[in-house]
Amino acid sequence: MDNNKKLRGALPMLQLSLPLILEQFFRILVSSIDTVMLSSYSEKAVAAVGMMSQYVFFINILFNVIAIGTSIVLSQYLGAKKTDDELNFISKASTGMVVVAAVFITLLIAVGTRPLLSRYSLEDEVRTFATEYFFLYGGLGAFFISFSLLQSSVLRAYGYTKEAMVVSIVANVVNVAGNALSLYGLFGLPILGVKGVALSSLASMVVSCILLGIIIRRKKDIKFKVIGGKKTPAKYYRLILSVGVPTASESLSYNVSQIVIMAMISSLGTYAMSSQVYTQTICRFVFMLAVGIGNAVQIKTGYCVGAGQQDYIYKKVFKYGAIGTGCTLGMILLANVIKHPIIGLFTKQPEVHELVSLLLLLSIYLEFGRSLNLVFIGALKGAGDILFPVLYGIFSNWVIMVGGSYLLGLRLGLGVAGFWIGIATDETTRGIVMIFRWKSKKWMKKSLV
Repeated sequence: MDNNKKLRGALPMLQLSLPLILEQFFRILVSSIDTVMLSSYSEKAVAAVGMMSQYVFFINILFNVIAIGTSIVLSQYLGAKKTDDELNFISKASTGMVVVAAVFITLLIAVGTRPLLSRYSLEDEVRTFATEYFFLYGGLGAFFISFSLLQSSVLRAYGYTKEAMVVSIVANVVNVAGNALSLYGLFGLPILGVKGVALSSLASMVVSCILLGIIIRRKKDIKFKVIGGKKTPAKYYRLILSVGVPTASESLSYNVSQIVIMAMISSLGTYAMSSQVYTQTICRFVFMLAVGIGNAVQIKTGYCVGAGQQDYIYKKVFKYGAIGTGCTLGMILLANVIKHPIIGLFTKQPEVHELVSLLLLLSIYLEFGRSLNLVFIGALKGAGDILFPVLYGIFSNWVIMVGGSYLLGLRLGLGVAGFWIGIATDETTRGIVMIFRWKSKKWMKKSLV
């Protein structure tokens, strides 16, 4: 077997997954710090940025159509040791699509922000904050957000997860430092408020783009020559979109279903909503392990399938699933052992404390299923088996998670605990179905190369 093919597939899982796990941890940490910093400036600013962040998230999903598709296709092409021209075609096709998408989003935000906000009943100050943030970060930042996501995906696909992690950390540090300068008036600088927060986020994306570009140029094995050369055949655009569109659709479905669930929980009162948010915040630090391992499994599976090593990766994925689930269970059990002081950091309300304590206990069931789900879905997508996990995931999101949560939480009167059981049942049953899908070996016929 070709030594270069062996090299890609033989990359140690720890080398691939550890940077991805640490990157997840740092992003969660910085997000929490951002919220605290903004809340010290103005509650209205928190409301405005929080509202527009939902739209920025959906913009990211659009850009991820291209970034995720590029990552999965590249992984298989690298495993198959495709020619430099073929690898460059993927880079050129994805770059072209990113530029078109970014221009479209920028124009849409410039024209549509004010009409969009006119549909909300907002205080004038909140409306002003929301407009400033969305124009500066979402509009002016669209190109930098999209190209940063694309370049990070390319780096990870080539196995450079550590480099992508370092850039992410540097960009987040720039964001936090910019927020501090903008909100606290350090060194005699003017307090810019939400404008400063938006500009800080924009600056972090600019820094990310520049650093990722420098790293990609210095890595001689990365084929990312997007200007000149042969014309890109249409099949490369179709291939990237055939992977990216379904994957992004699943992410969109999941997050919309989460919004629906939160709307239903809101009918149970403030304590229920607060308990849900606090428990989710704590659990993010638990399932970051499974997210990192799942992303690494996706990359490694792509290498192996591209190199024709399906039997090798078939056995390995079961091992990775066991490791990911074992680590996740260890984390959530530890969180339950020390949960009372952790909950005390968020709330002093006895009713909320009690609810969060119960939800963390139920999270053992949730995180068990979620870890299986993330690892085996990552493997299936890396193998090119896209439609089955996506279609089943959308079905499960709405029938089991939303339907089950409504039945248990509202109809049977279990409250927020019923919603948590519904969410956990979705994750667990989906994880079990994905294990059987992997075991069936039908994914072996779905290779993209």
